Amino acid sequence: MEQRFVGTSGLRVSALALGTMTWGRETDEEAAKEQLCTFMEAGGTTVDTAVSYVEGRSEAILGELLGDVVPRSDVVLVSKAGVSHRNGKRMVDTSRRAMLASLDATLARLGTDHLDLWLAHIWDENVPLEETLSALDLAVSTGRARYAGVSNYSGWQLARAATLSDTALVANQVEYSLLSRGIEREVLPAAEHVGSGVMCWAPLGRGVLTGKYRGQIPADSRGASEAMGSYVEPYLKGRPSRITEALVTAAKGLGRAPLDVALSWVLDQQGVAGAVVGPRTPAQLESILASSLEPLPEQISAVLDEVSHP
Repeated sequence: MEQRFVGTSGLRVSALALGTMTWGRETDEEAAKEQLCTFMEAGGTTVDTAVSYVEGRSEAILGELLGDVVPRSDVVLVSKAGVSHRNGKRMVDTSRRAMLASLDATLARLGTDHLDLWLAHIWDENVPLEETLSALDLAVSTGRARYAGVSNYSGWQLARAATLSDTALVANQVEYSLLSRGIEREVLPAAEHVGSGVMCWAPLGRGVLTGKYRGQIPADSRGASEAMGSYVEPYLKGRPSRITEALVTAAKGLGRAPLDVALSWVLDQQGVAGAVVGPRTPAQLESILASSLEPLPEQISAVLDEVSHP
């Protein structure tokens, strides 16, 4: 698998990162182990998690696999702090105290003394930006994180943070796909200006760009679940549906899977360092890893750009 630099930094990540948001909820320990082994065998290096994923259970499962199943040194480990869930309630706190306490808990669950990339998970209007950035800086200066960045920051938020931060913010992890191209207005230009790389989450349009939701919602899909149905629903009708149909048509013409074309499109965009995929099952991961990820023909890319333009 291709390895890419993140922004203007020396950090390299695999073109696809293995997301672990479902580990501990929809993906059990054995399936997680199989996913990680399959991913690493395919040349993947980057694994993405967060303290908010199943209240830290995702990190704990990953920590059980590091060292015993795959060498820690072979993994580019990414985690995020600033968002937590308690008793079903979502809480945002990017204060210095909360961020550093969260980092120490993350390292303990993962069984490692450092992260390769640590991200502030979200912008927090209730905490001074300088305070959040001071936590990132301390993490890097003390060796608990090799690199720092942010997640879900808008263009002006990223630019402001990069201006104030004593530590280079090498990445901004944001949603980006053919069904969600809003970051092209400000986030991508801002990231290029400050030297940050963009790491895309939901590059398959929350699963819709695989084509599996065409005409029906599969009973075993996220779209059919009570917990995740609202996450998928915005991309099932209207304009997103028309974009998906155009993608499927293009994929048929190329003799490739729709998810291969969708991933190839997003990875070919300027400033994109990698895409975080979040398969629930080993079979889903295998179908993703079977993708060629070859650049699309210019004409096909132009058609997809036109039909999905924000």
